[in-house]
Amino acid sequence: MTEEPPREHPRDPLHGVTLQAILEELVERRGWHNLADIIRIRCFAFDPSIGSSLKFLRKTPWARTKVEQLYLQDRWDIEMRATQERDRQERRDRERPSRGGS
Repeated sequence: MTEEPPREHPRDPLHGVTLQAILEELVERRGWHNLADIIRIRCFAFDPSIGSSLKFLRKTPWARTKVEQLYLQDRWDIEMRATQERDRQERRDRERPSRGGS
């Protein structure tokens, strides 16, 4: 098994994240069928497995780039939803009347 080259800069959002971790998270969140619809590669659509997909992605730069981009988009969406929910909760807290009687 060949080792993945290290990312060049710690500000890289993928720094320290392995391709295997990326793929496992995407499969858990989206499922193989959805991945195959989004990124049209055979190893996602027919008898998918982490092992066969990793082998293909490590040899196919365009496919790996698409998987990494989808992962980053998902992470951004998750962070944005969390921020929006936090903002909504803070607004509700500010608008809620205090219980201290005057």
